[in-house]
Formats: sequence, structure tokens, C-alpha cells
Amino acid sequence: MKAKIITIGDEILIGQILNTNAAFIGEKLVENGIDISESVVIGDDEDSILKEFRNAFENNELIIVTGGLGPTHDDLTLECIVKFFNTELVESEEVLNDIKNIFEKRGRKLTPSNIEQAKVPKIADIIRNHSGTAPGTWIEKDGKIFISLPGVPFEMKEMITGYIIPRLSEKLSVEKNKRIIKSLLTTGIPESFLYERLGDIEELLQGSALAFLPSQFGVRLRITVIGEDADDAENQLTRIEQQIRAKVGQYIYGTENDTLEEVVANLLIDRGLSIAVAESCTGGLISHRLTNVSGSSKYYERGFITYSNGAKVEHLKIDEDLLMKYGAVSLEVARLMAEGVKAVSGTDIGIAATGIMGPTGATFDKPVGLVYIGFCDSKICTAREFRFGDDRLLNKDRTSQAALDMIRRNLLGIEYED
Repeated sequence: MKAKIITIGDEILIGQILNTNAAFIGEKLVENGIDISESVVIGDDEDSILKEFRNAFENNELIIVTGGLGPTHDDLTLECIVKFFNTELVESEEVLNDIKNIFEKRGRKLTPSNIEQAKVPKIADIIRNHSGTAPGTWIEKDGKIFISLPGVPFEMKEMITGYIIPRLSEKLSVEKNKRIIKSLLTTGIPESFLYERLGDIEELLQGSALAFLPSQFGVRLRITVIGEDADDAENQLTRIEQQIRAKVGQYIYGTENDTLEEVVANLLIDRGLSIAVAESCTGGLISHRLTNVSGSSKYYERGFITYSNGAKVEHLKIDEDLLMKYGAVSLEVARLMAEGVKAVSGTDIGIAATGIMGPTGATFDKPVGLVYIGFCDSKICTAREFRFGDDRLLNKDRTSQAALDMIRRNLLGIEYED
């Protein structure tokens, strides 16, 4: 099955909002064996929308449209669907009840424009929206599927995972089993280094595909195999994954949509360990990520943002003379911060970060992107140096990722390669 994704909205076209919807939809479709021919963004213009509908319907078996289903005058998608399929809008009692329930839960008064959102194309199957007011629709005609979804990301995602993918899977179950996609998530090693470590890629893949997808958090390795049948595909995938893990396994922290904070959380919970955090350059980001995980109270005790030298002395009990001797951004102070936060918090582990995020604050000896991360538990108190880039916000992300990975490595007994 070949698919086209159409995203509608002036705000996306002009770059005010990133098109995360298309990325999410594309990922889910590919995971389920559906090829994407094209993904386009168009503005809130009727002629452009209808033109794109015609083009998509002529050349694809599946069309997914997001955006333009809201209650305001510039939301034109529903009107265009009616014109394109030569149908009419009818009020859905089911949708109207969903809208009323949402407004009651939020303690808000229902408006006439929201009531209008209970109208759907007569020929469409309704995709219920449990988190918003605009329903999705599913239309089948001439052997093709046309789906419209709201542009609000969390509403769209719920419909994709809860309704659309399961329904599509029923139609594609045989073909889907022959194609498998799996992602291995790495961190702490650049893309080029990974490529070199894997050696002869053609020998590794033997006809399958491997994509390197870097970000500030690491490199996603996406493996795609197509077999003669489901068993053949599984065997190919297993062989490739085992060989990758044999060569770069220490850098792999998870698969698919795992996050490093979830991996670390599970390790801490399984071992019954508690952790406290002392942050300077990251301003609370490490603590933020550790507490993104439900149940974080089982392992996260407290965090300090000790940005100034005075805060490091007061809250972490670091000797002021040592701060003056080594400087706040130093291997010694990072170790002392981790040791101090563990001691004052009474936890099993202390983690700490200090560095120069930029663009100011650098010196000849200490450039922008220089970071030291400290780790302390009952066995060791240590610190490591990292050198990141020139972008302040990316450096904060990279530092938080390196800190979480230091926790992971120490809990699993994985040593760094110097």
C-alpha cells in the first residue's frame, strides 16, 4: 500500500510550528509496512487543498490529512472534503455527546461553533476524539482510503494508535508480517564512529537496510528487513541485531521509543536505589528528565540547582578554597558536587553536572561546550570530561543525556572507552 500525508495549516507552512504530525504518522505507517510516496504541507487555501486531494487520490491507496478541522473560519478541511467527495455534512449525535462531555469535564460553556464540529461527512466512518472536539473521519471509495485527523498532536496520536493502525493492520496483516522494522537507540558515540565500528555494512545487511538517524541525544539505528515470510524476516532481523550489538552494544540503551530516563528509572527501581542530583549548567534538566517517569518518587529523592559558587558551598558543602583552586567548571568540583549531594541527601547515588553552555563564559582553557559530570555511589566517586558543541540549548540536552548515560553505565558495570 502506498500512502500520502497531507498537513494543512498556514502556521506550519510558514514555519511557526514544526510538522511533528507528519513525522509521527510516517513512522507509524512505515512500521506497519506501508510505503510513503510523499508528505506535503499546504496552507489554508481551498483551491490548494482540493488540488492536493485530487493528486493524492489519483496516485495513492491511502491518504491521511491532518489539520484544518477546528471551529474557526480558516479551518477549511471539512468543507473541502465535502466538495471533493460530493457529499454533505450531517450531525452526529455520538460526536455531539463527546463534545458535551469534554466541555462538562473542563467546566466550560459549549459554544455554537463547537456544536458545528459535531457535523461530519455523510459517507464517512467517525473516528472518535476522546481528548478534543474535532472528530476524525475515515472514507473508503474506489478501493482507496481517505482519512482526516485534527492537527492537535496528542489528539491525532491517540487516533492513529487507537483506531487507524489497528484497522489498517486488519487489511494488511499478510504483507505486514513480511516486513519488519526495528530501531536500536545509541548514545555517547558519534554517527561516523558507529559507522566505522560496524565494519562492512553490505556484509552485515545482506540486502536489508540500515539508516543512521542522529540527534543531540544519540543515533537511532533503524533496521528494515523484508523476508519471504514472517519467519524469514524475523531470522534476518535477529542476525543483524546480534551482530550490531556485538560491535557497539555498550552504546545501545534501548529500542524503538524507549527514553534513557525510562531505562535509568527501571534500573534504579529494580535495584532499590535512590538518587539525588546537583546541577549547575543544566539548570534542573537532569532532574526534570528523571522525574518525567511515572513512579519517580521510588528513586528520586531531591535535586539542587547550585548555579553559583555560593550555592555549591552552602548546599553541597564544597570547600570554598577548592572551588577557588580548581574553578567551578572542573573535574574535581564535578566529583565533589556528586559526593556532596549524595552525602547531604542520604541517597545511594549522587549525580552532578557543571560546564560552560555558551555562548559566553568561555576562557582559553575552558571553551564553550566543556562539561564535567560527576558520579558517586557506595563504591566510587568519579567524574568525566565531555566536550560538546557551541549551541547552548543543545549542550544542555547533551549534558543531561551524558549524565543519564553515566548512571546507566555505572549501574550495568559498563566501562568507558578512553
